[in-house]
Amino acid sequence: MERLAELFRSWSGREPEKRRHLPVSGSHRDYYRLEAGPYSAIGVVGTSVEENRAFVVLAKRFADRGIRVPAILAESPDGLCNLQEDLGDDVLFDAIAKGRESGVYDESERALLRDTISALPAIQYACAEGFDFSVCYPQPEFDRRMVAFDLNYFKYCFLKGTKLEFAEVPLQDDFDRLTDDILQPFGPTFLYRDFQARNVMLRDGKPYFIDFQGGRRGPVWYDVASFLWQAKARYPAEVRNELLETYLDALDVELVRHPDPTLPMDGPRIDRAAFREKLRLFVLFRLLQVLGAYGYRGLFERKRHFLESIPYALDNVRDLLSEGGFFGDPTPIVSRYPYLCQVLDQLRGLAWNEADGVDRGLTVTIYSFSYKKGIPEDKSGNGGGYVFDCRASKNPGRFIQYKYQTGLDQPVIDFIEKYGEMRRFLDAVYTLVDAHVERFMERGFTHLQVSFGCTGGQHRSVYAAEHLAAHLAAIYPVRIHLIHREQNIDRHIAGRPGK
Repeated sequence: MERLAELFRSWSGREPEKRRHLPVSGSHRDYYRLEAGPYSAIGVVGTSVEENRAFVVLAKRFADRGIRVPAILAESPDGLCNLQEDLGDDVLFDAIAKGRESGVYDESERALLRDTISALPAIQYACAEGFDFSVCYPQPEFDRRMVAFDLNYFKYCFLKGTKLEFAEVPLQDDFDRLTDDILQPFGPTFLYRDFQARNVMLRDGKPYFIDFQGGRRGPVWYDVASFLWQAKARYPAEVRNELLETYLDALDVELVRHPDPTLPMDGPRIDRAAFREKLRLFVLFRLLQVLGAYGYRGLFERKRHFLESIPYALDNVRDLLSEGGFFGDPTPIVSRYPYLCQVLDQLRGLAWNEADGVDRGLTVTIYSFSYKKGIPEDKSGNGGGYVFDCRASKNPGRFIQYKYQTGLDQPVIDFIEKYGEMRRFLDAVYTLVDAHVERFMERGFTHLQVSFGCTGGQHRSVYAAEHLAAHLAAIYPVRIHLIHREQNIDRHIAGRPGK
């Protein structure tokens, strides 16, 4: 952090007044927001000089080509830290939450998605023209080795984690055929690698692109598959087709400036039927790679966001192999990769929640905390929730006999209950949170966070958090994660069994 502070001082001329660690999901890079007066920047600390260098070089390249990315403000001499332009907190994935949750995307959400995917051809072609791909991390090109890494990622980090029995040799035969098929010649195009709604920031309603440090030379179909089949986005077929047509329209325009003899053409335009047929293979490949990532981050690292994404990714597998699924008849895939499809068919019928403890039930995380140390961040990645201020009630911490006790101790409990303010306060809290829990359960949401703050995070907030946890556990079939942050107490409580 001190290296970031030094970069901030050299850039702004000010000492950072606020420093906040930002939540991350799959990356091993740490992100911080540093602020001082009118100055704000995102500080990044990485573990690989080559990876950080790839991001910096690509960010400057994109900016030169008119692609909206965060500006690089400063770099450390050792190459492990940099300061980036602060784009704010608005993420495309959150901006389309209503559509993701309901399955119905309104016009404003569709417009954001169209703006995003229409920028992809310029990233793929304009940014690749004359570019030295040797800077890319961990290697310059999407090749047979990289395909093998991703397919083995699926096999060892996901498939074996399901305990599903399978035969290695016929599976590898299908992997070899799939590798040959997707590595047909492709142009000198840039593969973003993780082009999806979580990696798009919104500022003034415009998409800005982040997390492209894993990009390299590669086929254009990969990024289209990544975006349109992002597991938790849950794009309906109608929206998916609209976005694909938007992409192809933009690609037609880009190919006027950057002709690509490796793409199927129908006169001056892309042969859309042939493009879709090739895209189907990349959807299959991307689903396997994504399941591998979810398996590793979820089953091994136990990161809940990835565990919760697994059933949605399996829904995409069901669509791929079902009659009338996307792109129509799945017969070409099934006949070309019969054993792989047999394994996938078994996976799509797997009762995942029973087999591995992953389900879409609701977890309510309840914190007590001290306002002096900041409001707890939502580590689920969903954001939202309630933060309640307990400081209006009488403070036991002002009395010497309670100084070394907490809201878990009976004398403190008696003191808080004697004056009555907390009971009235909690009655109001129960009304709000109960309504939220019931609606979240109806809509299949997986996480709600409720935080109680007081001066020291020791007495009133602890009391309130304990009582809300007991209240919810007695009424609802939810999982409760109770954290008294300043007391270093972390407990899991099972709610009332479901019907």
